[in-house]
Amino acid sequence: MSQRPEPLWPLFAGLTTLGGIGPKSAKALEGAGIEAPRDLLFTLPHGVIDRRPKPSVRDAILPGVVTVEVTVGTHVPSARKGGPYRINVEDAQGAFQLVFFHGRGDYLQRVLPEGARRLVSGRVEMFDGLAQMVHPDHVLPTDEAGALPPFEPVYPLVAGVTQKLMTKAVAEVLARTPELDEWTDPGLKAREGWPDWRAALLSGHAPTGEQDMTQIAPARARLAYDELLAHQLTLALARSHRRSKKGMALIGTGALRRKVLASLPFRPTGAQLRAMDEIAQDMAEPQRMNRLLQGDVGAGKTLVALMALLIAVEAGGQGVMMAPTEILARQHLEGLRPLAERAGVVLDLLTGRDKGTERRAKLAALARGDIDILVGTHAVFQPDVQFAGLRLAIVDEQHRFGVRQRLELGRKGAAVDVLVMTATPIPRSLALAQYGDMDVSLLDEKPPGRKPVRTALISSGRMEEVIAHLRKAVADGRQAYWVCPLVEESEVVDLTAAEDRFKHLRAALGEGVVGLVHGQMPHAHKDAAMAAFVAGETQVLVATTVIEVGVNVPNASIMVIERAEWFGLAQLHQLRGRVGRGTAESTCLLMYQPPLNDSGTKRLTTLRETEDGFRISEVDLEMRGAGDLIGTAQSGLPRFRIADLEHQSGLMAIAQSDARKLLHDDPQLQSPRGKAARLLLWLMRQDEAIRLISVG
Repeated sequence: MSQRPEPLWPLFAGLTTLGGIGPKSAKALEGAGIEAPRDLLFTLPHGVIDRRPKPSVRDAILPGVVTVEVTVGTHVPSARKGGPYRINVEDAQGAFQLVFFHGRGDYLQRVLPEGARRLVSGRVEMFDGLAQMVHPDHVLPTDEAGALPPFEPVYPLVAGVTQKLMTKAVAEVLARTPELDEWTDPGLKAREGWPDWRAALLSGHAPTGEQDMTQIAPARARLAYDELLAHQLTLALARSHRRSKKGMALIGTGALRRKVLASLPFRPTGAQLRAMDEIAQDMAEPQRMNRLLQGDVGAGKTLVALMALLIAVEAGGQGVMMAPTEILARQHLEGLRPLAERAGVVLDLLTGRDKGTERRAKLAALARGDIDILVGTHAVFQPDVQFAGLRLAIVDEQHRFGVRQRLELGRKGAAVDVLVMTATPIPRSLALAQYGDMDVSLLDEKPPGRKPVRTALISSGRMEEVIAHLRKAVADGRQAYWVCPLVEESEVVDLTAAEDRFKHLRAALGEGVVGLVHGQMPHAHKDAAMAAFVAGETQVLVATTVIEVGVNVPNASIMVIERAEWFGLAQLHQLRGRVGRGTAESTCLLMYQPPLNDSGTKRLTTLRETEDGFRISEVDLEMRGAGDLIGTAQSGLPRFRIADLEHQSGLMAIAQSDARKLLHDDPQLQSPRGKAARLLLWLMRQDEAIRLISVG
């Protein structure tokens, strides 16, 4: 791999090369992710203290920080050991006191001799009608007043590191920071009024008030953009690298797709038709497709996926669809089978449960090309699974893999087209951060016939009313889900909760009416319980969240979620999406235990007010933050020091189009701006991108 450019060496030296930072404070800083001087540059102050001198304490708003010139008066040591040591002082308009606990008289006499003029700065509060400054932050002789900055930055601290140490270390790093060539698009920089990179750092570390601390302050916005641009350049490089690899131009005859569309009782939505076109165009290109199909609950992804698989079959190849769990793989099979039969296409399922002779027979059929479309879990990627001619891989519920795993998939070298599907609406900024290397098709319309679901909040004290409502619905031939709360992460406790509720409902509604399904059951029992519910043999299914994704029972029109305040917004939205699939009016009851806290109230009322998964995901992001929303650890989501995914999705979108355009115009990054962009990638530790450039 090429070598880090020389201008950046001082920024990547050891922390102990900075004055005042010894091995101990270096270790403390490393614990907070500050491993090199460069990381201090991107640790901006999170507050600012106004240290501008005032004529008198009387002019200040108290309690508050005041900087004022005083004449030192009498010292009043404490009568008892460790008590307050007081010094009377006078400013231009009146007297107040400096107070030191455990103050050492000899030291204080030296620093604040009686009759001297001093500049003092610290927090002043009224105490028994007298203004007091307890432990001033700064005490300076008047001829050194210029050493106190008018605005003092406040840095986030870790144990073992003081503000003084941080301020000194940052100043030293800024002094050794070189001027670098400009990597930002000149038009964008001028339009936004952004400073140069080094000027932005100097200004970011010297805020003059709250206005400089906001995300729209030019210096901060520019530095945030630099982080986003480096990230999007990495994704754009991965994208163009993949595109440069030969794919196969897959052009279907359309015959199989026409058969399926002709057999449908409805016309696909505009969004579905648009997504089908985008996918067909991608597959017809000689480069490999890498597309994300993002759709809300019930937006009709299965049909779009089948159309893509049929192109592969029409072009003489095979397709595979991979789901994260066995339940989901079986759901896909159920959803696809009737449609595939109309087209005369052979579909089969492969999961970890296939063993022995049965598995060998399936693998032989697959290798001969007798199976057109294979549906399965990750088992379809095991070494002994060989296709006759795999052309398209569809991965469902992609948010369980991060960017890194996707790059791994691309490295397997098979020239197959990849379509990734997610039923979890992702806020735009996160979609760009996580899927910026992909092209996106959005299903943002509900198919005809999907009824809105009426959502109501009901306190758990009204449980018996809910059961009475259920009894009537069951008598009318309707079906219902009853989801039990998630208790901590303990499946054993979850189980007890579900089993107790199951017994309670069985007693209230009658034997044979209620089924139970939970994560601890043997596979066969779980499948049997689901099958009985799907067939209408049981009418109420008590479940833990195993039914969150993908279960399809059109006759089920009631969803009761117990202790709904314990669930996340996205989860509640997914659960609600299990009803409203048939012709009946559907209801979702969110049962909560009063009193609700603010965030519980906001989650449940958001759900009551909207069924738009994208709107819900934006609220979820606001409430929980990006890392929490996808579980940063496994999401492959970048950790930014300055940029804020929650509030800067606009900047992220600009960074994406800017990065793609730069690479389109200068694929090898050899122009002056391209070379500056290479420096940016080194500065932002984008090793994957640097590897791709050196390979390219």
